[in-house]
Amino acid sequence: QVQLAESGGGSVQAGDSLRLSCVVSGGPFSLYAMAWFRQAPGKEREFVASISRTGGTTKYAESVKGRFSISRDNGKNTAYLQMNSLKSDETAVYYCAVDVWGGGTSDGRTYTYWGQGTQVTVSS
Repeated sequence: QVQLAESGGGSVQAGDSLRLSCVVSGGPFSLYAMAWFRQAPGKEREFVASISRTGGTTKYAESVKGRFSISRDNGKNTAYLQMNSLKSDETAVYYCAVDVWGGGTSDGRTYTYWGQGTQVTVSS
C-alpha cells in the first residue's frame, strides 16, 4: 500500500518562506509523477505544482510561478515544495499526490494516492 506523509507546514507571516516535504513509501517512487495541491477553507482543491518521474519537467499554477519550486529526491523517496513570498490568501491545507501513470497533470482526478495534508497558515 502506497502511503504519503507530508510535513513542513506551519504558521508564518506574509512574505515568509516554507518548505514542504512528502515522503512516499510502499511503492516505486521513481516511477511516479508527483504533485502538490491545496485546499483553502470553503474553496475547491486546486493544483499547485507537479514534477515528472525524473524531475526534468515541472508545471506550476500561474498564481505561484516564480515563487514556488517543486523538486524531488528519488534516493530519499521524497518530493518537496519550496514556497517563497507567501501570501495570506495561500492559507490552506497542502496535499501531495502520486500519479502512478507518470503524467503529472494538473487534474487531481489523475492522481491515485494522496497524503493527509499539512496546514499552512499565512498571516498578513
